[in-house]
Amino acid sequence: MEIGIFTIGDVTEDPTTGSTPSEHERIKATLEIAKKAEEVGFDVFATGEHHNPPFVAPANPPVLLANIAARTTRLRLSTATTLITTNDPVRLAEDYSYLQHLSDGRVSLMMGRGNTGPVYPWFGKDIRQGIPLAIENYNLLHRLWREKNVDWEGNFRTPLTGFTVTPFPLDDVPPFVWHGSIRSPEIAEQAAYYGDGFFHNNIFWPASHTARMIKLYRQRYEYYGHGRADQAFVGLGGQVFMAKNSQDAVRSFRPYFDNAPVYGHGPSLEDFTAQTPLTVGSPQQVIERYLSMRDWAGDFQRLLFLVDHAGLPTTTVLEQMDLLAEEVVPVIRKEMDAQRPADVPDAPTHEWLVARHRAGQDPVAGGTEDSKAYQDRTERAVREEAR
Repeated sequence: MEIGIFTIGDVTEDPTTGSTPSEHERIKATLEIAKKAEEVGFDVFATGEHHNPPFVAPANPPVLLANIAARTTRLRLSTATTLITTNDPVRLAEDYSYLQHLSDGRVSLMMGRGNTGPVYPWFGKDIRQGIPLAIENYNLLHRLWREKNVDWEGNFRTPLTGFTVTPFPLDDVPPFVWHGSIRSPEIAEQAAYYGDGFFHNNIFWPASHTARMIKLYRQRYEYYGHGRADQAFVGLGGQVFMAKNSQDAVRSFRPYFDNAPVYGHGPSLEDFTAQTPLTVGSPQQVIERYLSMRDWAGDFQRLLFLVDHAGLPTTTVLEQMDLLAEEVVPVIRKEMDAQRPADVPDAPTHEWLVARHRAGQDPVAGGTEDSKAYQDRTERAVREEAR
């Protein structure tokens, strides 16, 4: 099982001291967190993509991830997410292929539409076309990473004639892609169609909603001929804050929760932890909460923890990572790996993807349906939903 840390890069005032880090300090702290992730044995570090305050998560994640790649040797690198709607697929293909070479294959992507509406007009896009943009842009990216001399024409960018990505993916094998979504069944469908992973960053959602999205993805993964439903690639996320004593954890985290950009000024800490994966308590409570996700999500391959949100000082974040690495991660990894059937794959690595490629076992997108039929049907579903 792949367990790691993700950041959304928010620059938030520490409500207990009134101090706010500068953008420079927050960026440097992100590098500290990534290096710490490798030192204490996490598998992956992932960064979001934002183009607006109060975030300094990189507008161009390959810059940050390439820097981290140069400072680490084992840590896998990921986005959380890459905006497939407002970025040019040609640029994405080349940037992440280059990063893949620099990191010796230690990179994967999480594709998403983001949660900031103004980003669409900032990049000349129409938010009302969010789903069609995601469908078309990823279809082009998928082709660019697998074909040379590509001829292509679509609705949202200029045509391509005889285009080949440079550099081409390492070992002719593209990075593994997770499609991230919290509410759009079309994205679960897209992940299933291509045989990619589906990541539900369920930090705001009850288990019942997340379970429905994962069930849809698994059913469609099997429908498209990529394997059994239980063999599909599922990722989950959440935030934790721990102390040896659960009451101490609640007391320490409450002011951060109450003022957090994505949590604060809404439901109480108690209500939020009851309804979502946010877990504030002892390491044992975190272990029990996250192991129980298997009951409704099945075997999942990726688990990412948010630990640096809401103005927490970097020293506290690093202490939380120590607690996770020492007391939580080994137990979750051992239990999940022991329960996973032998024919259910682990999280894909570059080496695994290369071996599958050389054995001629690459997934064929939409084993029972061609790409045009898939796109037409998905767009019909979007129009029906809009009504």
